[in-house]
Amino acid sequence: MNTKHLLIDVVLLATLLLASCVSSDDVRVGELRTESKSVELGDAGSVRVKIVLGAGDLVVTGGAEKLLEADFTYNVAKLKPEVEFTDGTLVVQHPDVRGYRSPQDIKDFRNEWDLRLNNDVPMNLSLEMGAGTSDLKLAGLSLTGLDIKLGAGKCTVDLSGDWTRDLDATIQTGAANVTVILPKDVGVRVEVDSGLTAINAPDLKQDGNVYTNEAYGTSDVTLHINMQTGIGRINLEVVE
Repeated sequence: MNTKHLLIDVVLLATLLLASCVSSDDVRVGELRTESKSVELGDAGSVRVKIVLGAGDLVVTGGAEKLLEADFTYNVAKLKPEVEFTDGTLVVQHPDVRGYRSPQDIKDFRNEWDLRLNNDVPMNLSLEMGAGTSDLKLAGLSLTGLDIKLGAGKCTVDLSGDWTRDLDATIQTGAANVTVILPKDVGVRVEVDSGLTAINAPDLKQDGNVYTNEAYGTSDVTLHINMQTGIGRINLEVVE
């Protein structure tokens, strides 16, 4: 993919997500609210999970007994999160309120999501985030696919630990600093299509724009990660 076009596309995503968050007229910072929501897994043998957050702070981890156990903290009523689980697809998103200005222009704005997902159910996870800080502790989830789109901000994607199946993952960024934590004993292949991005990968072997760990080609399981970046910094870290 053309990196210039990618940067334009991802920044456009960030703009659309941000623009869909906060009204310049009828939205004001109000009382800080914390709400908890959960979703039962039921008899679903596998699920698709889609998370869309225009701006704020996001934490995603495993360890939930149910499909989803979540806490939301926000102080703009229009950003009351929406959670829906239908036909094996879980969607967690902010309301669609088009035509509003960015919450980054609102003093004391807060929008914090803490999402805990079930470790055992096979899961195809997609995430779209306009701007903010995200901490994605995905080690331990039974991921069958992973697609991350980030506009701007700081993100950590933890893919460490043991894996029992191959994973194909895509990470697209516009203007973000991203750290990807990788396992040592599971094969890893990272292909980076970078624009003006600085890449730090001291523990990986580099061949052009491809980075691999020592277990690549010898382990039974492989993580295939395709990264398409605009500007910012990428840290690829290998841990035990």
